[in-house]
Amino acid sequence: QVQLVESGGGLVQAGDSLRLSCAAAGRSFSSLTMGWFRQAPGSRRDFVAVISSGGGSTYYGAFVKGRFTISRDNARNTVYLDMSDLKPEDTAVYYCATSKWWYRTAPDAYDDWGQGTQVTVSS
Repeated sequence: QVQLVESGGGLVQAGDSLRLSCAAAGRSFSSLTMGWFRQAPGSRRDFVAVISSGGGSTYYGAFVKGRFTISRDNARNTVYLDMSDLKPEDTAVYYCATSKWWYRTAPDAYDDWGQGTQVTVSS
């Protein structure tokens, strides 16, 4: 099992940037695919981005459109989500999660989850 702690959320204005971090503790972080999801009130949990265990491959949800970048530092057991040109519709709780599989966008393919960090974008 891996313990995940997200941080970096907050209240920003439309057009601003934000960096989310997810620190991991537990079994080998560097062997796991890492994903970011988000969930707005009353909505399902949506896929945002995923990065392979070594960091060489990434994949994004269609809505990202070049605004977000996922990265990881295996030496620090941390995965990041850099978000730019934020929009009010990006408002949600953002979660990181681990997966044994690559290229999965469904939440049920992910095993360990953090508690989430709130991102609120005002217009």
